[in-house]
Amino acid sequence: MLKLDQLHAFYGKSHVLHGVSFDVPPGEIVALLGRNGSGRSTTVKTIMGLVEGKGSIRWKDQEILDRKAFEIAHLGIGYVPENRDIFPKLTVHQNLMLGEKKGGRGSDKGQPRWSFDDMYRLFPRLKERQHTEAGVLSGGEQQMLTLCRTLMGDPELIMIDEPTEGLAPKIVELVAEYLRELKRRGLSVLLVEQKLTIALEVADRCLVMGHGRIVFEGTPTELRANGYIRKEWLEV
Repeated sequence: MLKLDQLHAFYGKSHVLHGVSFDVPPGEIVALLGRNGSGRSTTVKTIMGLVEGKGSIRWKDQEILDRKAFEIAHLGIGYVPENRDIFPKLTVHQNLMLGEKKGGRGSDKGQPRWSFDDMYRLFPRLKERQHTEAGVLSGGEQQMLTLCRTLMGDPELIMIDEPTEGLAPKIVELVAEYLRELKRRGLSVLLVEQKLTIALEVADRCLVMGHGRIVFEGTPTELRANGYIRKEWLEV
């Protein structure tokens, strides 16, 4: 579904990604792991057209490198940024409305896969606060809102950058259940995550990045068994 081939990325003259290649098949959760500064967030931003890149990014056999971010979103790729980017003066429900895309790809009748009821069922706390301005929500509630707003755009692939950063353990488990629900619904997920426990629990496949390169690719079981990779590239 999504295939990167020898992807390089740059911030001005700074060369950040050095020949990154991997794919995200339909219906799989792929975890992109690594320490801060390894290139994980740059990878998803480059896929989304937010960072200059060279090489190849193909979505359903269509080259999308150098496309605008809004064009990539309309092709069916959703992006949940690490900084959440909610609209603070709008209510929870209004934020969800802004994510809604008419004429989704969810069925032959053009109905989207996700509804407001789905969002409020996944995160009942959002239903309780649907008329509250998003700017006064807690960090965990804002993360829930950002995840749900992206889903309202009916993506076929969703890229999520550090969804559990700074969240309480109870909210982390809610996010993990959210990820499982995406898989049950047949979505592909590219998950940037620093918490190894969550990634190993929900992912079908793990990629480990270091210094802008993929240094490991395998199943969660294979990563658990590979002490060298964990010590060298993941553990603090």
